[in-house]
Amino acid sequence: MNLFAEIAISLLLVVGGAFTLVGSWGLAKLPSVMTRLHGPTKATTLGVGACLIASMIYFPARGGDFSAHELLIALFLFLTAPVSANMIAKAHIHRQGRGVDPNPSDHIINGLPSPPGDSDWATFVGADRAAHKAATETIETPPPRP
Repeated sequence: MNLFAEIAISLLLVVGGAFTLVGSWGLAKLPSVMTRLHGPTKATTLGVGACLIASMIYFPARGGDFSAHELLIALFLFLTAPVSANMIAKAHIHRQGRGVDPNPSDHIINGLPSPPGDSDWATFVGADRAAHKAATETIETPPPRP
């Protein structure tokens, strides 16, 4: 293996390890759910990506064949990390906006709280009904003055 490949692999592994460490530290130590999302989705994704690139360089440099496994792993990681972070953020905002207790054991036992008014949680059908009702209501005007 040539010196350039060894240096590149070593640097990528150190950088990847540092990003992964920072991402893990952020996940454990940051104060809220929304700030803790940045650790695994940004730093850890870059860390794993750097380690995968190091692996892609290492095996062909040792005389082996090129393998696309690392590319597929990186593609899967880069596609799923933002989607999962988005879902976690939406769930957090949804729970925080309704004022739902962070301990959902009561809701699991007693059922979910009912939506406000006549709306539907999943499709917001009630919002359309409320807008239609507001648009079709007649406003009573006082009689004209003599």
